[in-house]
Amino acid sequence: MPSHPLRVAVVCSSNQNRSMEAHNILSKRGFDVRSFGTGSHVKLPGPAPDKPNVYDFKTTYEQMYNDLVRKDKELYTQNGILHMLDRNKRIKSKPERFQNCKEKFDLVITCEERVYDQVLEDLNSREQETLQPVHVINVDIQDNHEEATLGAFLICELCQCIQHTDDMENEIDELLQEFEEKSNRPFLHTVCFY
Repeated sequence: MPSHPLRVAVVCSSNQNRSMEAHNILSKRGFDVRSFGTGSHVKLPGPAPDKPNVYDFKTTYEQMYNDLVRKDKELYTQNGILHMLDRNKRIKSKPERFQNCKEKFDLVITCEERVYDQVLEDLNSREQETLQPVHVINVDIQDNHEEATLGAFLICELCQCIQHTDDMENEIDELLQEFEEKSNRPFLHTVCFY
């Protein structure tokens, strides 16, 4: 079992729903966790599918919340976006891009294959200094409130199992296979080095 709590990063595209729900649950369970997005901008649903609300990653959750209340409080209350932003601002002030973080993690969990590819591309483009391994695992989670909650509990259970292994490097593949069968979801796994 690792002597320190696993350092975990959870990554989705906008650092709003899936990664933040997992961040919330993992932090309550005592994990050293951070969450990120990989997109060039933060996108939230708008009044129509082709009219998303687009923000810069520097925009705080509070600013997004206030902007959407001003635009259409009823719509964004009904679709759960205001509730989500309210939760987010209690966890941290604003979304963060994974590509801008130089912190090292033991485990990076992504919530969709496109994000997984972006994380791998970023990690593989960095200069390797310590050759410390980082396990990148993808768990496909649909970007809606219910799936984000279910996915967060699955991610938390996975992290707890990895935390309690005696030899993460040698046991992780078998563990992921068990989780695939149990959750009926495919998992992707790659080891990168810092």
